Amino acid sequence: MRRRIVMSMLAGATLLASALLGTGAPAARAVDVPAEFGTDWHDPVTAAPPVSVPKGARSCQVTLAEAQFRDFTPYRGTYTPPRDCGGSWSKVVLRLDGKVKGRQYDRLGYLHVGGVEVLRTSTPEPSPDGIEWHVEKDVTRYSDTFRSAQDVEMLIGNVVDDTYTGVIDVRATLTFYAGRPEASVPDKVLTLAGDGTTLTAPRNSERIVAEVYATGSGGGCEEFWYLTVADPAPYSCKADKGPYREVQIKVDGRPAGIAAPFPNVWTGGWSNPFLWYVVPGPRAFDVKPIEYDLTPFAGILDDGRPHQVEVSVAGVPEGQEGWSAPVNVLVWQDAHRARVTGGLTGATASEPVNSSVYTPGSGEYRVDTDAGHRLTVSGYVDTSHGRVTTTVSRTLANTSVHRWNDGETTDALDATWTDDQRVTVQAGGAPRTTRTERTYTMNGATTIGTDDRLRTELTLGDRAAVRRSGGGWSRLDDTYTGDATYTLNVPRDQRHAVGTSSERYRLYGPDACYDRSLATEQGVLTVDRSRC
Repeated sequence: MRRRIVMSMLAGATLLASALLGTGAPAARAVDVPAEFGTDWHDPVTAAPPVSVPKGARSCQVTLAEAQFRDFTPYRGTYTPPRDCGGSWSKVVLRLDGKVKGRQYDRLGYLHVGGVEVLRTSTPEPSPDGIEWHVEKDVTRYSDTFRSAQDVEMLIGNVVDDTYTGVIDVRATLTFYAGRPEASVPDKVLTLAGDGTTLTAPRNSERIVAEVYATGSGGGCEEFWYLTVADPAPYSCKADKGPYREVQIKVDGRPAGIAAPFPNVWTGGWSNPFLWYVVPGPRAFDVKPIEYDLTPFAGILDDGRPHQVEVSVAGVPEGQEGWSAPVNVLVWQDAHRARVTGGLTGATASEPVNSSVYTPGSGEYRVDTDAGHRLTVSGYVDTSHGRVTTTVSRTLANTSVHRWNDGETTDALDATWTDDQRVTVQAGGAPRTTRTERTYTMNGATTIGTDDRLRTELTLGDRAAVRRSGGGWSRLDDTYTGDATYTLNVPRDQRHAVGTSSERYRLYGPDACYDRSLATEQGVLTVDRSRC
């Protein structure tokens, strides 16, 4: 059985979305664990923290969308700003409430307000008896979009027929909390015009950040890009240069940013939906955008003319589809100057490294990958408060070992991606530097025994450490571990599935501590513990 057939149950969904699932879970208690999965299980839950909201602040709620998705027809509606919470908000929280029952693949979707992508998410796979889930995301950064009436478009592409019966029923709302916004909230939120590559920035822009929701999906091999191999290796998913992927952004044809894509695993991934029925993998319901600091190019972009901003994914075979990369552009303006001037002072890049070495064997095969790239860009703007020079350096690295056998009945990967960024801002006094070190890990194997029992063991890691000049810091560690087994090629009620999963989400800072652990057996939540 080939992995590209059994590994995912994403079933051709080609459209995507982004969010943070922040549901609470019952306190830990004694529970009865069945011998195997039944027809119902605990609703999806994640150890990630809910969005914090200001206490005592006046709040207003607006419904963005209420829809049932049976096919690929988008929901379209209109957003109107709230009347009772003023024109500025200290916090805006997006919430999606969903339910589905029967049989259905995991699906991907998006939510746009005024063309701005405010949510990209995937869905859990349902039980026959039905499940409900909830997604929360802090969308305060899009406040500029929410200040005026906007068109709304939402889609969770789905297929409903005699076999796949699950209709995805969702409601999306915005809750506004009155108050003064933080200084970090951008003044403008822009989308790319024309063919999706043209940006005309305000002439007094002094900081510019691009958000790119880059995700491989669609049920094909680019959904599992981290497993692809080059010829002559005998594997079902091919790529000319192997598994290394790099999301690149260019301004007027010049390299402006590079990034490692997060290795998303959806709730049917790695051949085994029983891994994910209760606890999803990191970011499965929070498809976070890649952020590129384009401030070194602000002096160029501030000339009032349209500029080309293009995103591509290096490593994807020529002509192959499977990636979607919509872009939002966040802009901070100089409040005391109508025109800001500046220039790009430097851009240097290393030669990309991409070594993918195939080792043949007698029925067993191996590919070792070692890849990476570095880019540094620097530029300045002359603002009302003086010259500000920004230098952005980003260093990427990927190592992996992929092993499999004839027929791919054993298929294993041990991979690590690092994405280190240093942003230095010089504005008169001592330079201020923010360093962000991201590490993504994937270590697992799928095996199919002679009795057609498929077993998947998998550990996923999402880690980030941020350090700022002057002592500010934060550290994130989100780790998922799962082990599930079921019988292939039999009706659902004869799969005799068993499985355990766990997640520990830790987030620390000078004034914050969050540490929550979840564990499940056969779809029953057995542990829900907080340590902070």
